[in-house]
Amino acid sequence: MDQFWFYFKLGLTHVLDLSAYDHILFLVALTVPFTFKDWKRVLWLVTVFTIGHTVALVLSSYNVVSIRVDLVEFLIPVTILATALFNLFTAGKGARKEKLGVTFFVTLFFGVIHGLGFSNYFKEIIAGQESKLWPLIEFGLGVEAAQVIIVLLVLIFSFIAQSIFRFNKRDWILIISSIVIGFVIPMLRETYPY
Repeated sequence: MDQFWFYFKLGLTHVLDLSAYDHILFLVALTVPFTFKDWKRVLWLVTVFTIGHTVALVLSSYNVVSIRVDLVEFLIPVTILATALFNLFTAGKGARKEKLGVTFFVTLFFGVIHGLGFSNYFKEIIAGQESKLWPLIEFGLGVEAAQVIIVLLVLIFSFIAQSIFRFNKRDWILIISSIVIGFVIPMLRETYPY
């Protein structure tokens, strides 16, 4: 049970680490277009992201895939920027209703990119372990729990902004997505692989 809590907490802190806030920014951009009535859809998106993240860690841990660290470090803010820009261009154009559409596949792909960004560090942590699969699953559960926390917070803030402070939903999406872009632009400059 100690091993479970170790990897679960590692997954939690991986997402909730305020000094490495790229994961949080992505979740904010992913969640801001939705409201509490869309909770099932948001939960599916977050779970799809976790699956992509975990698949990348599995492929990396078993040496199936290897990718340049500097390229992945640049692609992570690109995924955040793409999500926020998508919000800017689609804000106010109606609810996103497709069952298993482009949004899910893009979220899965973005999860893979984010997972690859953590893969080298994670490989060092599980080096020498007989079974790598359980630590990967335990870590993934921690990531999922942390993401649900962030999504819940974003939905609460969105509810407060739209119902108490009377922000128009479209304006709220535009404001939050623009703030996310403001945070991401310096990250793109810092990580650009020269």
